[in-house]
Amino acid sequence: MEPVTIIGYIAATLGTICWVPQMMKTWISRETKDLSLWANLLMLANLTMWLTYGILLGAWPIIVANLISILFVGSIVTAKLIYK
Repeated sequence: MEPVTIIGYIAATLGTICWVPQMMKTWISRETKDLSLWANLLMLANLTMWLTYGILLGAWPIIVANLISILFVGSIVTAKLIYK
């Protein structure tokens, strides 16, 4: 594997796992009043655009990271809508 691909996977992993603590805290506490719905919706749109970009390039680190991040941020948005 080329060094640039390794860097891509490391960046993708870090960018993806950063959502785990917020997602877990949100679902465990069911407390969302301090979360911005608009900020999370914009992040979801951002991740969707990065996923599209990754698909167009065939760049697997970008594709995998953004698919997983979309699930995590989507989960946070869902919790925000449920637990207003």
